[in-house]
Amino acid sequence: MLLIENLTKTFRYPVLDHLSIHVKKGELIYIHGINGSGKSTLFKIITGIIEADHGSMKLAEGCHIGALIENPGFLDNETLAYNLHFLASLQKHYNEEKIKELCELFHLDLKSKAPLKTYSLGMRQKAGIIQAIMEDQNFILLDEPTRGLDQDAIDCFIKLITSMHQEGKTIIIASHDYLKELPFDKTYRLENGILQAD
Repeated sequence: MLLIENLTKTFRYPVLDHLSIHVKKGELIYIHGINGSGKSTLFKIITGIIEADHGSMKLAEGCHIGALIENPGFLDNETLAYNLHFLASLQKHYNEEKIKELCELFHLDLKSKAPLKTYSLGMRQKAGIIQAIMEDQNFILLDEPTRGLDQDAIDCFIKLITSMHQEGKTIIIASHDYLKELPFDKTYRLENGILQAD
């Protein structure tokens, strides 16, 4: 699904240092590391938001990426329904029933007229998770997905990821929180720009 070799990225200091990883189709992978260790940078390179300085990256043909990276970016003056419809329509993958189902799972009101700027951190995070998976993406990148979530929402998240893993989707979770209930295939630590298997 993804092959990265000797990936290097430097800002004012080296963030990723000759990082290599091979992610196979259907794997559930966990990457942990302290703030500033490069987790978000790695995801941004995979999604094409930024470019690496050196190294190579190859994605499998037919790879459809869904991602939650750092703070979810939305049109803050618009409603949840407007935001999800707008994002899903960019690639003509709008599926209203799927979006309704996910909103119900996370107890978000799709009919609410409240703009997203009034949402709490946890509510925004739920919306961010939904937009990362609502188009039936087959390669999911989730950066600190449980930030701001209460225990009920975390339990829903665990069930959702477990189900997606069983469906054969490829998922990488980068987080401080180790969710021991999830059946991770591989775990890695990212430290000083270097990725090492645990």
